[in-house]
Amino acid sequence: MSNAKTLAFETDCHIFDGCGFPTPGLHSFMFEPLFTVGGIEFNKPMLLSLVSTVVVIGFFWAAFNKPKLIPGKLQMVGEAGYDFVRRGVVYETIGKREGEKYVPLMFALFFFIWIMNLWSIVPLAQFPATAVIAFPAGLAALVYILWMSITFKRHGFIGGFKNITGYDKSLGPVFPMVMFFEFLSNVFIRPFTHAVRLFANMFAGHVLILIFTIGTWYLLNGIGIAYSAVSFLMVLVMTVFELFIQALQAYVFILLSCSYIQGALAEHH
Repeated sequence: MSNAKTLAFETDCHIFDGCGFPTPGLHSFMFEPLFTVGGIEFNKPMLLSLVSTVVVIGFFWAAFNKPKLIPGKLQMVGEAGYDFVRRGVVYETIGKREGEKYVPLMFALFFFIWIMNLWSIVPLAQFPATAVIAFPAGLAALVYILWMSITFKRHGFIGGFKNITGYDKSLGPVFPMVMFFEFLSNVFIRPFTHAVRLFANMFAGHVLILIFTIGTWYLLNGIGIAYSAVSFLMVLVMTVFELFIQALQAYVFILLSCSYIQGALAEHH
């Protein structure tokens, strides 16, 4: 089944017509190239990620290009967003003195991820770019490289190794086992879960909205119309819920990023 068939209004299948429910699946996340530039094929998620970049840069450029002592509406929103990330996440996790230099990165990550998540409920787009694992994995890899770089730059090779392995002789006989699991967690599991947490939530949320959207259209036949209304109500409920999850997942991503950096700056986790 083509990706176009995952949209409820593009299928002619209804209940009692002798056809099955067009269940969304992996095909709902596979897209044909929209266009090619310099031999590079751009599909819908790639285009949405580029538009997200333009939206974030454009909005905050407009907000802060000509800052005023008495801020206008855009500047007030921009300052509120920046202050939320700076004080509510970075300062609270890393501390003001150490964390100030990381505020721009966390600020950019938060709003970039949030906008990519929001495409899920935007008409015509109707797809969260972060539901494609490549995007969360790339962002998690960026944080991972920064995290490891800070660890070894701050503590040196031996100190860095102790940092990521939770080196602590006072643990006694379990000391080697703790080192092994800390190393496994910090070097492999953390970056993996950092990416998968964002991806899985956006993937699952999109599937649920698709199921109820397609269900609304599929049930529009005979007595099924009554159930179609219930399905449509669930579309509205899931959309509102997704608005919360989209912001929450952007917040969690940078919160974990700050936590990893804070751990890299400390002597031990």
